[in-house]
Amino acid sequence: MNALRHLLMGSAALAIAACASPGFAAKPKAPPKAETVAGVHAQRGFTARDMVTLDRVSDAHASPDGRWIAYDLRTVDYAANKAAHSIWIVDATAKDPQPRRLAISEGGATGPRWSADGKWLYFTSSRSGSDQVWRTTAEGTEAVQVTKLPLDVGAWRVSPDGKTILVSLAVYPDCKDLECTVKRNEKPKGSATGQMFDRLMVRHWDTWADGTNNHLFAIKLDEQGLATGPLSDVMAGFDGDVPGKPFGDEGDFVFTPDSQGVVFSAKVNGRDAAWSTNFDLYWSSLNGGPAKNLTAANKAEDVGPVFSPDGSMLAYRAMKRPGFEADRFGVMVMDVKSGAVREIDPQWDRSADDIKWSADGKTLYASAEDVGQVRVFAIDVASGAVKPLTGEGRISGFDMTSHGLMTVRDNFAHPADIWLQDGKHDVALTHHNVEKLAGIGMGGYEQFSFPGWNGETVHGYVVKPWNYVEGKKYPVAFLIHGGPQGSFGNLFHYRWNAQTYAGAGYAVVLIDFHGSTGYGQGFTDAISQHWGDRPLEDLQKGWAYAQAKYPFLDGNRACALGGSYGGYMVNWIAGNWNGPWKCLVNHDGVFDNRMMGYSTEELWFSEWENGGTVWGNPAGYEKFNPVNHVDAWVKPEMVIQGGRDYRIPLEQGLGTFSALQRKGVPSQFLYFPDENHWVLKPKNSVEWHDAVLDWLNRWTKE
Repeated sequence: MNALRHLLMGSAALAIAACASPGFAAKPKAPPKAETVAGVHAQRGFTARDMVTLDRVSDAHASPDGRWIAYDLRTVDYAANKAAHSIWIVDATAKDPQPRRLAISEGGATGPRWSADGKWLYFTSSRSGSDQVWRTTAEGTEAVQVTKLPLDVGAWRVSPDGKTILVSLAVYPDCKDLECTVKRNEKPKGSATGQMFDRLMVRHWDTWADGTNNHLFAIKLDEQGLATGPLSDVMAGFDGDVPGKPFGDEGDFVFTPDSQGVVFSAKVNGRDAAWSTNFDLYWSSLNGGPAKNLTAANKAEDVGPVFSPDGSMLAYRAMKRPGFEADRFGVMVMDVKSGAVREIDPQWDRSADDIKWSADGKTLYASAEDVGQVRVFAIDVASGAVKPLTGEGRISGFDMTSHGLMTVRDNFAHPADIWLQDGKHDVALTHHNVEKLAGIGMGGYEQFSFPGWNGETVHGYVVKPWNYVEGKKYPVAFLIHGGPQGSFGNLFHYRWNAQTYAGAGYAVVLIDFHGSTGYGQGFTDAISQHWGDRPLEDLQKGWAYAQAKYPFLDGNRACALGGSYGGYMVNWIAGNWNGPWKCLVNHDGVFDNRMMGYSTEELWFSEWENGGTVWGNPAGYEKFNPVNHVDAWVKPEMVIQGGRDYRIPLEQGLGTFSALQRKGVPSQFLYFPDENHWVLKPKNSVEWHDAVLDWLNRWTKE
């Protein structure tokens, strides 16, 4: 269930300006808080329709000289029920930055990346009929096609010397050329449709296995920067995927500094792929030959390789416990010549995501969850000393530049924009969505803490209704996050956004129970094999504490909602703590833990969380199994399920609804045949929120 960790895995580093030292960011600011977002003339609250039509800033990258920031902007055509991507650029040195959309975006453009010399801005576009690599300049007036391949290009990188491009293509590993893969994909009409499998994983996330592997191919670039000549499969004979499926990106591989090789992170697709988390780093020459395993000694995850500016060191992130996808990512440094490896930050009890080098090679910068925020930290390579560089909110991307720290930043009350801080100033370079949010009130929010399980400190957030009036009581949406190793931190969520409830007149309470990330690895570990007791105790104590601290919470008009593990917890609450709730909402949640252990595609998750296989430790699966407590279900429950959810398959939602109906408990079943573990299509998201709010309104009326 822990897809969030995969999505937060960062891309590999760029060279960083020497003047950007660990101490440059003195007092970073947070994005505007709720009361300043829409001004004092708010006319209405925030809605799901507002949420899905906001412009989304992401994937920002600074040019090598630090002047230009190129980024991806996602916009939505709600009538057509689809999103489009374009590339924007902003001058970080301007006194009054004016972001502009590049003209080349008219044909569709995403994923901007600068060449090492700053001359070209590469991007991905499907304007030629398939996903290919294109390039332009900072002016962005002319698009030139770089690759012209018969297959879609996935992730890609241009070499430091600008003479080679690495592209990831989905190919049949037994094919000797791309034409073989193309022909095999073109099945004649009327062909038999049976698919034979002899090993797991037959399906993953929302896609059935089709027999292809993501392989990296090297292609030479001519003097004009165009891909010419034959392709070289640098993973020939390797049974694995780069990037990894389904959430990998170019952060899974990096050119060697001399542009003659590649280091990539991959897991071998052997018989144990469905229950192994053993990703290793491999070195491969662009000229061919077998890949060399650089991290064979570690049987857990090794990911995110980045070379130091002088090429003498290779930094990466590594877990220590095989089979545990939510283990702490330590920051490792390998001496390229000797192969010696050391962890530079063993005393830092946080899990690093994106890591990047300083230009002098003395500092590594990393983003990491931290007590309900996501911050950027500076880590001294020699001593391991760690210093936070950013404040409240979530950093979803960053670059160190000669002009300061560039971040993509959001919080509970404000969607992401690009910011630049240089020690004296902390300014927003972009102001997307100002017009769309004009007149819309956001609910004020506050973080709180209380003694939870074992007397340990647990944190949570409360969000007021957008039109809060002192002395008035409000119905409550009690949101429970998934993962379970995740967090409902200070961020602008696009599926479980607290402001959509605040905008409908609800107060919102969110608890980061034991198992949540960003509070130390011991806190995260506490939930494994304890799904139903420790986090439940935190939720119970957090709910009691919040009601005592915030008198505007109407405890007699409250509903509990959650997705994934949060949906599991809703089902567990239904049989073990249903007293406080007027209604429940379960999105893609576990109903039968035992069957989940046989049917989910990532078996390592279920086996770690329950202490072994289903047959090897049946008691571990039954101890906190919601299906064993259906006899106590009495509270109205809405069940929501995606038809393409292979993490928690359809039968879990159907089983929940069947039990509710057979018992005569008021219930509804909302099914999205075209959605996976998440609801992503704009109109589906609005339908989801409308249905959920109708359900809450029905049961929380005064």
